[in-house]
Amino acid sequence: MMEKLKHIELLILDVDGVMTDGRIVWDANGVETKFFNVKDGHGIKLVQRAGIQVGIISGRTSPVVDLRARELGIELVYQGSLQKLESYADMLRRTGLADHQVAYMGDDVIDVPVMRRVAFAAAPCDALPEVRAAAAFVSGCGGGMGAVRELCDLLLKGRGAWEELVVRRYDL
Repeated sequence: MMEKLKHIELLILDVDGVMTDGRIVWDANGVETKFFNVKDGHGIKLVQRAGIQVGIISGRTSPVVDLRARELGIELVYQGSLQKLESYADMLRRTGLADHQVAYMGDDVIDVPVMRRVAFAAAPCDALPEVRAAAAFVSGCGGGMGAVRELCDLLLKGRGAWEELVVRRYDL
């Protein structure tokens, strides 16, 4: 597992059920709200500092996702992607990367085709059983509850960047 992690140059995340707990909240004015985990966001910033690009492929479309992506400096954002392999292929074209350089975290059956292609597939612990079965790594955390951070920390350790970016920086 650690050998595969050394070569990861791109982390792709689903949103609902991965970056969030899967709940979608609408107020009386029809404004959508999602809950994102600050620890997941910090993990994303850490892997970016280690040189790993981050992308999003979501089956739904939401302005909130664009806001969160901008806040985190994520430029590779595909929303309304019901055929995630097509978005994935376009992302590879845009980045010039190959399957063996990509990690992906998903939680539902729509994510499985991409998970089967990438070098390192991951899932939150509350993902569907079929998704967990397709994952090389299942987080101890649920979606929106630190699963992304767990994967980010694993990527940093596999890349050999944990010591520099976390241990020394925060005097652990």
